[in-house]
Amino acid sequence: MLDWNDLRYLLSVAETGSTLGAGKRLRVSQTTAARRVAALERELGLSLFERSPAGYRLTPVGEALLEKARTVEAAAAEFADAAASQARDVSGTVKLTTIDIYALTFLAPILNRLHEALPAIRIEVDTSQETLDLAAGEADVAIRTSPDPKGGGLVGRRIGYNRWTVYCSRNYADAHGVPRSREELAKHDFIGGGGKNFWPPYLKWLRKNNLEDAVTMHHGTGMGILSAVRAGAGLAVMPSFFADRDPDLIQCLPPHPDDEGGLWLLTHERLRNVPRVRAVLDFLAPELRRLALGAG
Repeated sequence: MLDWNDLRYLLSVAETGSTLGAGKRLRVSQTTAARRVAALERELGLSLFERSPAGYRLTPVGEALLEKARTVEAAAAEFADAAASQARDVSGTVKLTTIDIYALTFLAPILNRLHEALPAIRIEVDTSQETLDLAAGEADVAIRTSPDPKGGGLVGRRIGYNRWTVYCSRNYADAHGVPRSREELAKHDFIGGGGKNFWPPYLKWLRKNNLEDAVTMHHGTGMGILSAVRAGAGLAVMPSFFADRDPDLIQCLPPHPDDEGGLWLLTHERLRNVPRVRAVLDFLAPELRRLALGAG
């Protein structure tokens, strides 16, 4: 099979008139240059050079093929330049999926800094209730709460622990006090809901603590829950990752070790080295990890 790299030796020998000159140009030995030219001739079944003590001179056949070899060289250089350009290109759109309460709390200032650092990248934030399929191209990057995220081809890193526990607002605490035990929690109203990606871990926590019947209000989004808690409507179970940073909220109980989950930054394996996606992942990971180090 023809080794296209041998065309470099054909061109260098033709232009310098010797394998010594070609070797110096290509930074190989004279022997290597001569061997590669001979290998090309054997592969083609053609004599490309006339050899003499004065050096190498193209045969008529070699002359006829020289321009073709130059065309191949130019095309290879153009290909390499295009590939390098793609590798440097960090522009374009990256679709990020997460739950609304993350997007509108801790993630908002991070995305502002991301835009300042990578202004050529356009971020589309999706906070739909459905879990988008990264493998199917429904999103490029996901920030998800999960003990162990499942899905074919998912790659990423756990940013930190995502502990869930109970919170109330400062106004609520002034009016009703802060429950400090699971027995006291049963005397208070809970705000439930949050959508398909928020409610399951919340409901699991309530059932584990026999508090499912304490839910007196149900919101369709995480931000709805947060707004109701801030307004003093009741208590809610929320991830300490963001709730501990909210100045309006008070943690009622410390998180239990068994309630630990993980906060994950994910993409699909076919996207991990796409420059714009890689740039977003590399920016978000340390930003989120800094937050995780101080979480609940």
